[in-house]
Amino acid sequence: MRLDRCHNIADLRRMAKQRLPGPMFHFLDGGADDEWTLRRNTTAFDDYELLPNHLSDVAQVDLGTTLLGQRLAWPMLLAPTGMSRLFHHLAEPAVARAAQKHGAFYALSTMGTASIEDIAAQGAGPWMFQTYILRDRTLTDEFVERCKAAKLHALCLTIDTPLAGNRERDRVTGMTLPPRFGLKSLASFAAHPRWAFRLLTHPGFQLANVAHRVDVLSKSPMSVIDYVNSQFDRSVSWKDVAWLVERWNGPFVIKGVLSVKDACRAVDVGATAIMISNHGGRQLEGTPAPIDCVAPIRDAVGDRLELIVDGGVRRGTHVIKALALGANACAIGRPYLYGLAAGGQAGVERALALLRTEVERSMALLGCRSIVEIKPEHVRRVGAGKPFR
Repeated sequence: MRLDRCHNIADLRRMAKQRLPGPMFHFLDGGADDEWTLRRNTTAFDDYELLPNHLSDVAQVDLGTTLLGQRLAWPMLLAPTGMSRLFHHLAEPAVARAAQKHGAFYALSTMGTASIEDIAAQGAGPWMFQTYILRDRTLTDEFVERCKAAKLHALCLTIDTPLAGNRERDRVTGMTLPPRFGLKSLASFAAHPRWAFRLLTHPGFQLANVAHRVDVLSKSPMSVIDYVNSQFDRSVSWKDVAWLVERWNGPFVIKGVLSVKDACRAVDVGATAIMISNHGGRQLEGTPAPIDCVAPIRDAVGDRLELIVDGGVRRGTHVIKALALGANACAIGRPYLYGLAAGGQAGVERALALLRTEVERSMALLGCRSIVEIKPEHVRRVGAGKPFR
């Protein structure tokens, strides 16, 4: 299978599955418990239908928008995802370069295999760093200082991970933390020689932003993951979030908000934006799909927060529906990682190009010439008989 024969994100997923050993693919693809939330994140978009206004002049369609004070070519953010080196040896820098080329925001994860400084070195961005408030507050504080020194454009705090969710696919494949692979997994590695060769010829896997805190080279690099997991602090409160907002003193995103109550708290602590997210269905099973949370949160917070829908986006029409319901932008994780696994930077670019083309086509068919023209009047629940508002 070739990248130019991938016509949608589902095609890229199939190509990624072909190229990755089983444990790596399922680590990327899986969710928590029975994976109902994972599936619902995407299928929930089917509960909404679009209402076009025809005979509009759509000879020119402008996807440009502003998010977190940065001008973007289209309303897209590449969400923070951990350990991209597992999927391709070019890892996070390749994703960052693709995002920059396609005019999207890129967010680096604390659990990334590239450093803050590595991403800043890729160009002008825009860039974001995702962090946690850890038991070791000096490490969180260090992240802030490094992001300021690297001139990153925004900071993101994830709040839905006091501990890891129950990801049963990883237990089955042996992709535990730290990994313990059995004979079945080793056979999968042998069946994917290209991936194995790149692992051998590009050694040095580590969680680059925390590796300096432990001696990971003398043993297994996975000991870093043990270190980070031990640092997750279950006692974090909104008071701690307010401290970090003040410490950063710049565009600030809170990731993992699903309720109106938490959205209002985000306003109170001075956040710029929230990612409406259930961690890609990898944390608490049974939470609502992010798309279903947009309208009530927008009604509650008005224009005091920018809203980013993170979860389940697989089509350009999904982006249009989110914008019509009140979002400012969407975020993707798995779609660009499928592209990365399928073909490195070129694969990420393929994923972004496919989605951006779909967004532009859908806007024209909807009768909208710019992002600001996408309104609640363009969407309704299936069977509702009237627009959403």
